[in-house]
Amino acid sequence: MVIRVAGVVVAAVAAVVTAFLELELSALRIGAFRTVLAGDSPYEGSGDPLPLAVPVAVLANLAIGWFAVYTTGRRRGLVVPWVLWTLVMMAAAGTRTAEGDYLVGGTNVVALVTILAGSLTFAVHSYRLILRPLRTDSEIPGAAK
Repeated sequence: MVIRVAGVVVAAVAAVVTAFLELELSALRIGAFRTVLAGDSPYEGSGDPLPLAVPVAVLANLAIGWFAVYTTGRRRGLVVPWVLWTLVMMAAAGTRTAEGDYLVGGTNVVALVTILAGSLTFAVHSYRLILRPLRTDSEIPGAAK
């Protein structure tokens, strides 16, 4: 029981932390490397967007989903990190700053693709879990025997 609760808590924290990391990565530009080497902020770079947030979202969400299901021993362990990750992303997409700008604007294609790819990763992982046959309690890691 303690491992299941701890697994959900760790997966939830990881989902929120990676969501914020992916939002930060979505603002990076290819020219950011020159500005970092010059000692400036990486968000002041120019050039095309650097789509680093998309593969990070896919890989991180796969890992978080696997961890949540494995530690809880239940398919529904995926729900908490999926919901938290999606809420953070939707809150960022619908929140305005004090100046009136959106945190994730409609012109930030990398952020929009990150939201889509990250949510689809959780959805595909959930779908694959649904397609698996049910296992007995003795086959589920962490289940009482």
